[in-house]
Amino acid sequence: MRDGIGTMTERGTREGGASWRGMREADLPAVMALAGRAHPTFPERPEVFAERRSLAPDLCRVLDDAGRVAGYLIAHPWTAAGPPPLDTLIGRLLEAPDAVQIHDLVIAPELRGRGLADLAIAHVEHVARGRVPRLCLVAVSGKDRFWARRGFRPQLVPGDAGALAGYGPGAVAMAKPLVG
Repeated sequence: MRDGIGTMTERGTREGGASWRGMREADLPAVMALAGRAHPTFPERPEVFAERRSLAPDLCRVLDDAGRVAGYLIAHPWTAAGPPPLDTLIGRLLEAPDAVQIHDLVIAPELRGRGLADLAIAHVEHVARGRVPRLCLVAVSGKDRFWARRGFRPQLVPGDAGALAGYGPGAVAMAKPLVG
């Protein structure tokens, strides 16, 4: 279901009228509004999301529900040694990443429970497979159970406390190996 340039085709991305597509610059205000509602205690500047989108456009998606941005996915190649701090510009991608970091995945409450998150995660796995051996993320606000149901397991990162400090109490670094 890949169209040859690292993005998923529409086949397999639709669910109940909503579909995942590449994030555009014009989507950023709606993405920021969703982020503000989903993570009020973890605000990030629009420049952070814009940078991730420009560095890894094949890994940054929005959930389009009849022309309305109803969710988003931000991911980028990185390292399993630890996540970048929140609200930080990374400048450039690593030359030899060993993971894809899922920075954030948000779906509007009214569209949850329809398998849309699984479609977004499958897209990241598809793009990452053959490039890196694993996916990584930091689960916040008790979402580690959500990610565990999708094959992610807690992982130790060097200097865990320092690397995760900005992600809030209870933040859990997690990884999922990619096979095949």
